[in-house]
Amino acid sequence: MATVELTDDTFEKTVTDNDIVLVDFWAEWCGPCKQFAPVFEASSEENADVVHAKIDTEAHQRIAAAAGVTAIPTLMAFREGVLVFNQAGALPGPALKQVVEAVKGLDMDDVRAQIAAANNGSPQA
Repeated sequence: MATVELTDDTFEKTVTDNDIVLVDFWAEWCGPCKQFAPVFEASSEENADVVHAKIDTEAHQRIAAAAGVTAIPTLMAFREGVLVFNQAGALPGPALKQVVEAVKGLDMDDVRAQIAAANNGSPQA
């Protein structure tokens, strides 16, 4: 499966309508982003069951800001609509493979329980 381009309008629907979504926040002028692009594309070919999406942070600044992206490239992984991984910096192929395998292996009931416990243990805004 090839990578898909996301926009401010398609980001939320893509994340919530798919089991696993990896999102690469990038920009045309970013050297490390260009180095990471073929690694990300290769992962999309190897993992057809995972949506690999890209967001051009220059063209879609609103969603990048809402996601808290402060450096690029930034990779985020969502599982069942929940952010489960967020890291700035270009990953080498083996590291990206580890991230994909870890996200696939998550027990989402446990993840939700941990989130609920964390939210109950701290003051709500």
